[in-house]
Amino acid sequence: MKRVIFVFVAALTVYACSSSDDSTGTTNDGKDDFNRGELLANIADNIIIPAYEDLSAKLNNLEDEKNIFIASPSETNLVALREKWLSAYKVWQSVEMYNIGKAEEINYGFQMNIYPTTVEDIESNVSSGTYDLTHPNNNDAVGFPALDYLLNGLANTDTEIVEKYTNTTSGDGYKNYMSDVVNQMNTLTNTVLNDWKNGFRDTFVASTENTATSSFNKLANDFVYYFEKGLRANKVGIPAGVFSTEPLPTKVEAFYSNENSKDLLVAALENIKNFINGKAYNSTATGVGFADYLDYLNNITQGEDLNVAINNKIDDASAKVLTLDASLSNQVETDNVKMTEAYDALQKVVVLIKVDMLQAFSVSVDYTDADGD
Repeated sequence: MKRVIFVFVAALTVYACSSSDDSTGTTNDGKDDFNRGELLANIADNIIIPAYEDLSAKLNNLEDEKNIFIASPSETNLVALREKWLSAYKVWQSVEMYNIGKAEEINYGFQMNIYPTTVEDIESNVSSGTYDLTHPNNNDAVGFPALDYLLNGLANTDTEIVEKYTNTTSGDGYKNYMSDVVNQMNTLTNTVLNDWKNGFRDTFVASTENTATSSFNKLANDFVYYFEKGLRANKVGIPAGVFSTEPLPTKVEAFYSNENSKDLLVAALENIKNFINGKAYNSTATGVGFADYLDYLNNITQGEDLNVAINNKIDDASAKVLTLDASLSNQVETDNVKMTEAYDALQKVVVLIKVDMLQAFSVSVDYTDADGD
């Protein structure tokens, strides 16, 4: 009799769990009833795709301005071209972390923002006139950092930079290389955007299960990896000398126009906060985000309010970043303590999202940490 009762109760339990899973429309492995599909839909439809659309538009503007400059190199046209470059670079901060789908397949990020750029490779390509910009050996000679050098680093003054493009011997080489770099950036971005809009969006949203290859797990890892490596380490820690025996001021983003390096960091941090809170791109509207998932889990466990803790630490880090010089190179050289303080504040966010948040989501880290922190 006891055995019959046990089997009956077990059957009811299985039915109840099955019914609960069906009601959410997700396949969250029974760990909780949060609708991951709704979260993924909001992130795809209101954050990722609109950001890529904006980047594509900004790169189209950059390409148009590039064509004007090449047709008529002048200081006025150079300044206008720089403005389009910087506008696109700031939008790039809103898509850089999404290394998923076509972006991962074509190594998109490596061809858009590997810095510092390698001047010797750029000059060699310009001189030879023969190069394959898609080859991994040229990852450090393309994208936004390469344009930074071509627009700002060729010489000390705007007059001298323009002369590089009007020189009867080398001018065509610089023009062709700049044109090819911009065109490649535009082509790559449109490839990623078109993939999102023509099938991958639906695949992404449907992949809610708790597996190493599911959209939710990969997105969570991409978020943590970007914050830890792309933002905390690359933008702040490496220039500040956290991972070396001395500071490395030449390693900042946008080195040749590094009065913009802080602005790029600020834009990246703003995107991080908007993403975790499900805030739509370039809008005040909000939808379901990681913050909502953390609130849901907190209501179940009555544990630490991770949503509040993470947002507070991001705000603390942002406050430290806002005290930095507009030129992060100058900040490193004149008062590196402020850079290391900003790094320390960012590191406190890393602990919360990499350990506490991923554990709450029951997501395992899918990358190897080798920077000694």
